[in-house]
Amino acid sequence: MPKITASQYPSETTLLGNQDVSNLSPAVLGMIADFFKVLSEMSRLQIICALKNGEKNVSQIIEMTGLGQANVSKHLKVLTQAGIVNRTQEGVNVFYAIANPLVFPLCDIVCNSIATQLQQQNQQLESLKSFQELF
Repeated sequence: MPKITASQYPSETTLLGNQDVSNLSPAVLGMIADFFKVLSEMSRLQIICALKNGEKNVSQIIEMTGLGQANVSKHLKVLTQAGIVNRTQEGVNVFYAIANPLVFPLCDIVCNSIATQLQQQNQQLESLKSFQELF
């Protein structure tokens, strides 16, 4: 199965074109929700991270994640069905790789957002500590 590169996906600026996102159909919103549901499971995120540096077989993914074999197989099936991961058989070996490379920039956006929120919370905590010192 050929590898898909980021250039084969639309850029973030052309993803919805000029369409107003408030007018997206329920069907489209359902597809978006389903994609995020796939990414909302911690074990799947671990598997995605394990595949960031290239394709791996199930044994390698198990070793990198510490997850059980049945668990890894179940999550790889979900990730494959969602088009996030692809599966390639080479003889008796099966290898998995990232099929949708935009998953990493998406994760970066989420991680940056969480980091910003934590920084703001930390600033609020420091302000509270300063206020408490007045008493």
